Amino acid sequence: MNRFNLSEWALRHQAFVGFMLVMLILGGVFAYLRLGQREDPEFTFRVMVVKTLYPGATAKEVEEQVTDRLEKKIQELPYLDYLRSYSRPGESEIFVTPRQDVPPREIADLWYEVRKKIGDIKHTLPPGVVGPFFNDEFGDTYSVLYAFSGEGFGYAELKDYVDEARQQLLRVPNVEKCDLIGTQDEKIYVEFSDKRLAQLGLDSVQVGAALQAQNSVVPAGTVITPSRNVPLRVSGKFNSIAEIEALPLYINGNTFRVGDV
Repeated sequence: MNRFNLSEWALRHQAFVGFMLVMLILGGVFAYLRLGQREDPEFTFRVMVVKTLYPGATAKEVEEQVTDRLEKKIQELPYLDYLRSYSRPGESEIFVTPRQDVPPREIADLWYEVRKKIGDIKHTLPPGVVGPFFNDEFGDTYSVLYAFSGEGFGYAELKDYVDEARQQLLRVPNVEKCDLIGTQDEKIYVEFSDKRLAQLGLDSVQVGAALQAQNSVVPAGTVITPSRNVPLRVSGKFNSIAEIEALPLYINGNTFRVGDV
């Protein structure tokens, strides 16, 4: 019995073998030219974190009133693999993990469904709950970090220049995200003398409530005319520290200035 000899068969069918070799080479060149090449390849991170704050609540209250409600709603999602949650005093964290067979192009739609379903029951959460907040951008990495400093510039002025630089960077081709790290919101701290408050018969809560009421933004109505509607705006916001010091406080029938206390 003669065994099959591949070399002998190839020599007898040289035309066919040559044709197959040419096809394989062309196929390899075609596949190589279409091969995706990126310095930073895309990577789909398959985890979303849902974080909710409930200040003042115990871990058990957070679990029963926040975590359990959110988990039951998230479990209605299609393609859900499992949930992992942590309930701590004043804080709830839920890790949402989809099935591994979900295509990467459908992950963004799944995260949208998570936001939508939780938004449907947000009004049922206890008063005082802050959030929920969603984080599905674990795969984002910073490739370049820039530090800004300016001698003789105030913090507000420096931040304005940094904001302008950020806008310019976002216009650079292939730049997808540009975040500011270490920024601080502008605040003005009003410190009171406990001795002075006692002399005037006041407390810090009353003064704080008066300040908050003065700087609030509320609708003042609309003037309706035959030609147009004119919205009314009440000017009451603070524009300088001197305005805060001169703010009159009407407490218990008496009038005080913030600068007096």
